[in-house]
Amino acid sequence: MGKSPAAGATTNAKTKAKGKSAGKALKVYRTSIGFHDAYVAAPSKKAALEAWGSKKDLFARGAAELVSDPELERAPLVSPGEVIKMSRGSVAEQLAALPPNAAADEKKAKPAKPGKAAKPSPPPPPKPSRAELDAAEQAIEKVRETHAKALAAIAEEEARLAERKRRVQDEQDTELARLTADRDDKKSSYDAAMRDWRAG
Repeated sequence: MGKSPAAGATTNAKTKAKGKSAGKALKVYRTSIGFHDAYVAAPSKKAALEAWGSKKDLFARGAAELVSDPELERAPLVSPGEVIKMSRGSVAEQLAALPPNAAADEKKAKPAKPGKAAKPSPPPPPKPSRAELDAAEQAIEKVRETHAKALAAIAEEEARLAERKRRVQDEQDTELARLTADRDDKKSSYDAAMRDWRAG
C-alpha cells in the first residue's frame, strides 16, 4: 500500500525541519490539537507549520505560540522536526470542558478495546533536586568557618607569645647590662689591687 498524501506531507515536513535545524538555532513551538498540545522543535515558525501539516498561519490567529519553559522544551529538542503530543489535563477535566451534549455522548460511548487506546505521552521528568549540592556547599562553608576561627585563635596566641618574648628579652638585656657594669667595676678594683701587690 502507498503512503497517504497527509503522511507524505508530514514526513516531508519532518525531513525539511530536521534539515533546516542543522544550520539554524532551534526553537520550540506549540499548538493545540484536540485535547493535546502539539510541540515541535523547528528553526522557524514556517518550519513548525510545515511539521504540523498546516497551511494556515496559526501564529497570526493566536492558535500557536513560542514555548519558553525549559521543562516543556526538553522532549521536542531531543527530536527536532518531530511533532510531540502531550495530553492537556486529566480525563475528568477534558470531559468537563466539553459541551453538555458532548459530555453525555462521551459517557454513553462504548469503552475502547484494550490495546487500541492511544498511549498517553509520558510526563516531563521532574526538575533535578539541588539538595545534595546545597548540603555539600554548606559542609564546605562550615569547614572554612571552623578553620578560620582556629587560625584566628592561633594568630592571637602568636601575638601574645611575641609580646611575652619581647618583654623577656628586654628584661634580659637590662639585667645583663647591670651585671656587666658591676663585673667591670669589680675587675677594675681587682686589677688595681694586683698592681699594688706586685709593686709592694
